[in-house]
Amino acid sequence: MKPPIFITIMSTVILGTMIVLTSSHWLTTWIGFEMNMLAIIPILMKKSNPRATEASTKYLLTQATASMLLMMGITINLLHSGQWMMPKDLNPMASAMITIAMAMKLGLAPFHFWVPEVTQGIPMSSGLILLTWQKIAPLSVLYQISPTINPNLLLPMAITSVLVGGWGGLNQTQLRKIMAYSSIAHMGWMTVITLYNPTMMLLNLTIYIIMTLTTFMLFMYNSATTTLSLSQTWNKAPLTASLILTLMLSLGGLPPLSGFIPKWMIIQELTKNEMIIMPTLLAVTALLNLYFYMRLTYTTTLTMFPSTSNMKMKWQFDNTKKMVLLPPLIVTSTMLIPLTPLLSILD
Repeated sequence: MKPPIFITIMSTVILGTMIVLTSSHWLTTWIGFEMNMLAIIPILMKKSNPRATEASTKYLLTQATASMLLMMGITINLLHSGQWMMPKDLNPMASAMITIAMAMKLGLAPFHFWVPEVTQGIPMSSGLILLTWQKIAPLSVLYQISPTINPNLLLPMAITSVLVGGWGGLNQTQLRKIMAYSSIAHMGWMTVITLYNPTMMLLNLTIYIIMTLTTFMLFMYNSATTTLSLSQTWNKAPLTASLILTLMLSLGGLPPLSGFIPKWMIIQELTKNEMIIMPTLLAVTALLNLYFYMRLTYTTTLTMFPSTSNMKMKWQFDNTKKMVLLPPLIVTSTMLIPLTPLLSILD
């Protein structure tokens, strides 16, 4: 893809998301989603092959269905209230339709089937955009309509997403599918807390984007797409292998790493709202995610495949200039836990 075309398309993707974030009018919000969806398709198809075409088609059909449901919810609300603005008192039927549409766009269970397939069929850089930037706009809509969301609709989807995200990643060897199931589980955590403390969802989203961005950049730097290729990282780049180890543990939510902060604060907030079963289920199902993260750390650090003597020294001569952004990202994705008292003001 030529640079001017790529810049134009990326600008449209960013503009579409910005329109959704800043709009208080339902029609412009829908237009922002459409701009974003139509512009992301060429990015998903950067490598022209049948698999990328199939993945882009699946993404287009799913997002178009979600946009249709969104417009139906907007129309129902218009007929009920007579206005296009985003009110605090959404019609219950309209709120349910919009919630389902956002769940489809986020990939929440039971609408999660497209996420692993699409992520696996596109390049690693496109998967990074799909699993980070594309989550911002739907979550912003859920943030705005959170007072009117029916808990009986959203909470089962959120808990099922955490379960599916952990269960689905257990038997995977493709790194992009593992990150896709990880994304489904993290979306479940975010949507659970949206009903009780929407600001905490923004904190969770920020930390998730930082951790996922760093992980994808390390995968791309090492040209790793499967657990087998990841297992050879220790021979080629020992420092990178240790960083991947730390990042996997942070994504799993182990203290004292950054990924522990949102899970800790979400469980605390749910407990304050006199909910005991919900955080218990979330914590137990999060162990499934932790299992396949630990499996990746085992593959990365505790296996050393046969190699030539020159290969073991190759990492000392690699050009590290393209890793300029990684040090600050690695620090923020692993060492934010001392800032927890400062972040707790969101509670």
